Amino acid sequence: MGIRNRRQVYLENDRLRLVLLPGGGHIGAIELKENGVNPLWDPPWDTIDPSAYDPKAHPQFGGGVDARLLAGIAGHNLCFDIFGVPSEAEAAAGLGVHGEASSVDWDVEAGDGWLRAQADLPLAGMRFERHMELVPGSSRVAIAEKATNLTGIDRAVGWTQHATLGPPFLEKGRTLFEMSATRSKVIETEFAPGADRFVTAAEFDWPDVPLAAGGIGDLRQTVDIPASGGYTAHLMDPAEPQAFFAAYHPGQETLFGYVWKRSDFPWLGIWEENASRAHAPWNGRTLTRGMEFGASPFPETRQEAVERGKLFGEGTLGWVPARSAVSVEYSLFLCRARPEDLSGFGSGLGLDDIQRYAEGRA
Repeated sequence: MGIRNRRQVYLENDRLRLVLLPGGGHIGAIELKENGVNPLWDPPWDTIDPSAYDPKAHPQFGGGVDARLLAGIAGHNLCFDIFGVPSEAEAAAGLGVHGEASSVDWDVEAGDGWLRAQADLPLAGMRFERHMELVPGSSRVAIAEKATNLTGIDRAVGWTQHATLGPPFLEKGRTLFEMSATRSKVIETEFAPGADRFVTAAEFDWPDVPLAAGGIGDLRQTVDIPASGGYTAHLMDPAEPQAFFAAYHPGQETLFGYVWKRSDFPWLGIWEENASRAHAPWNGRTLTRGMEFGASPFPETRQEAVERGKLFGEGTLGWVPARSAVSVEYSLFLCRARPEDLSGFGSGLGLDDIQRYAEGRA
């Protein structure tokens, strides 16, 4: 396991065991004790705490502006206060891909059924706090976050929950997805050189994405080809106060997902990596699917997000006013579900169907 030698703090009850990595603040794993399944991505390379990363000492993580992030990435990482790449000036100042939050050390304390983590982000001038709660007998982890702007300037921010799924839960041709998406768009630039799965910049209705090879693909299905990559942005249903995504592996009888306030995070981006990246540390051996819900549709520079303004009538950045704090709430769930009870999964089940399991009402 890529996180086996990392500092770890646990939150658990009789059903679930969540692993938080103080180095980077990642939710590194969440295990369903009943069957041992962890849906989150454990990288196929040995990771380290990102604060310990040194370009000369750790060439195995590549030499790009994302190397520090990749040195410590696992599971669910927080993208704040940018979602995407830094500008040249920001990179020169020390900012990496997806901002500081996933690359600094977090102070963590835990008690019976709760966990609290906090990090200072000096380049952003922000303080970030996350509180998690898991009550006995529950299959649901409640999460609250607060971003405090320590500066006297209103800040436009990227704020995305980068939840990445991986094997063995993520299996080609087997794992199924549902989410409350509507209008969608493929990223506007080449994403996986030589292996892009989708038609660049195509607009479409969830889940029917135009394929580069011709025809239409169903994004509720996990890719089942030798190598590919892609990124699509999805607007969560404006008519619903809550948004969600869920993933299901019928062979493992395991259901996993997140529910959040749509007003907090109106977008979800799907990132696919299927053995398309040959450079370090990927080395052509990685299968992942990022389900990245947040304030922005695309991973891009702050300036690009500001200039984009809106997509499908929805804003592309969050805001944290001067000397103020903004809070959000969401939850993740993980439980057993029999195939006969979820026979329609992957063909249009909604949040009410999913929550019967997420809330233990199945």
